[in-house]
Amino acid sequence: MLCPVCNHEESKVVDSRVSGDGTSIRRRRECEKCSYRFSTIEEVELLDVTVVKRDGRREMYSREKLESGMHKALEKRPYTQDAFRALIHQVESDIAKKGSSELTASEVGEIVMERLRLFDKVAYIRFASVYRSFEDVKTFQRVIDDLRTKGRRKRTRNT
Repeated sequence: MLCPVCNHEESKVVDSRVSGDGTSIRRRRECEKCSYRFSTIEEVELLDVTVVKRDGRREMYSREKLESGMHKALEKRPYTQDAFRALIHQVESDIAKKGSSELTASEVGEIVMERLRLFDKVAYIRFASVYRSFEDVKTFQRVIDDLRTKGRRKRTRNT
């Protein structure tokens, strides 16, 4: 790990703590050259999953692409970086639970939409509108009506 101050390659771990949700480890480090202290976060990386695009192309799964799409859906919405990181881990965990080395973009999109629906309804609608290529207001209205219906059913079951 390069020191952010002097770029020295050697640092020692002073302290390690597991995040509240257990999906990452925060490490406090100290540069062995200049003694500057800094923190790093270590996360599990989902590897070896190929995503089959709608046109048949195949690409390796990319966390950066996932984060980018979800950031766009969540633009100007209230959330914390910790909550966003947990959301990404939930999506990746759902992908891993599929137990396949190859998933369609559609399968990944459905996982993202389900997690966004639970996380932020506005972001869910934004993501779904792009992902499912909404072409008119009626489609938006159907999705909003579905959200209302599911919300009512959930409240009815909980009471």
